[in-house]
Amino acid sequence: METSFEKTGATTGRLDFTIDQETVKEGLDKTFKKVQKNLNVPGFRKGRVPRRIFNQMYGEEALYEDTLNELLPAAYSQAVEEAGIEPVAQPSIDIKSVGKNQDWELFAEVILKPEVELGDYKELEVTKQDREVSDQDVEDSLERRRESLAELVIKEDAAEDGDTVVIDYEGFKDGEAFEGGKGENHSLVLGSNSFIPGFEEQLVGVKAGEEKDVELTFPEEYHAEELAGQDAVFKVKVHEVKSKELPELDDEFVKDLDEDVETVDELREKIRKELEERKETSANDMRDDEAIRKAVENAKIEEIPYEMAHEEVHRQMDMFLNNLKQQGISPEMYYQMTNSTEADLHKQFEGDAEFNVRTNLVLESIVEAEGLEATEEDREKEISDLAGQYNMPVEQVKSVLSPELLNRDISLKKAIDLITTTAKETLEPKAETETNTDEEADSE
Repeated sequence: METSFEKTGATTGRLDFTIDQETVKEGLDKTFKKVQKNLNVPGFRKGRVPRRIFNQMYGEEALYEDTLNELLPAAYSQAVEEAGIEPVAQPSIDIKSVGKNQDWELFAEVILKPEVELGDYKELEVTKQDREVSDQDVEDSLERRRESLAELVIKEDAAEDGDTVVIDYEGFKDGEAFEGGKGENHSLVLGSNSFIPGFEEQLVGVKAGEEKDVELTFPEEYHAEELAGQDAVFKVKVHEVKSKELPELDDEFVKDLDEDVETVDELREKIRKELEERKETSANDMRDDEAIRKAVENAKIEEIPYEMAHEEVHRQMDMFLNNLKQQGISPEMYYQMTNSTEADLHKQFEGDAEFNVRTNLVLESIVEAEGLEATEEDREKEISDLAGQYNMPVEQVKSVLSPELLNRDISLKKAIDLITTTAKETLEPKAETETNTDEEADSE
């Protein structure tokens, strides 16, 4: 096979290659045998028409298209290997010349994997992360647990922020009731911001049995276009006002909340440890994300082909929809539930697609530069971890995993570890802007 390659752009090129006469001849023979089986020619039994007669009647050229389609995949793959290039998308292939008793000449317009010039990726300086858990953090968490067990108790006094009111309501615009603006026996937590802005605030101070007209203006960006920016009046009838009654913070409450502790102090200590673990994990994740982002930003990549970003979007979409499927939610159900379309989901993942591609390219280059490889021990551990994660037998995991994909994933993880474990938290967090400081002073 004769091949030649010429770059035509940062990530494009032209690959010229041939299919030799002998391979073409063998391909034509195979194609004819397939065609021969269905030939009906007077004077010959079906499937017995000689090649000579076929060529006289139809011409050998009638076999070219099917033969080329059969030979092309292997010929293109061989040409790519001989040229030493790495295409990342389906090529556009065209014919230079095909004919009898000659090599067939073709060329392909190919999209290439971008070249990466690595920058610094080890011992990167990243922002110091807060890992301290304060006494207030513990008390806030303890209070949230009390609130989760609070009971709603009917009160005679006026409703306050945080209380729950049970109401009937109906909305009117220009004196006419509008669709979707009516509800009965609806429980609304004042201050939850779950209703139209301005609605809940006007119910602070009402009592059970009272009626009130709530006047407001719909937001300009309201989902119902006919109501956006319009004035409206909601006629509200209050059936009940309820307030939260928190359980006493004592040892009895603690035992009901958590069977592993006996006293309030023991619960506080357990909460502190849980918060410390979560904060440590969160801080490490933020440190790692910043280090990887800097390693990617330090690398030079001239251009990301559209095809690679497009493929990344669809990979993310497939992962997302497969996760939903495991929860029993089909794509059609998801689109209906979210009032969205496949195009909306595609757009949702477009924002991060190019950065994800850049990240993978940088990690692959680090793997190559550092000679990072998966060992047998690495492979066994990865398979064991996956088996535990998906609750599958180890042998079943092995049967469905591609060895090449497994080795690649492990190598990329090693590249990530190299970036993150050598990163140093030396940079001070950015101070808040003077504007924010002034605003906070004013609010005080």
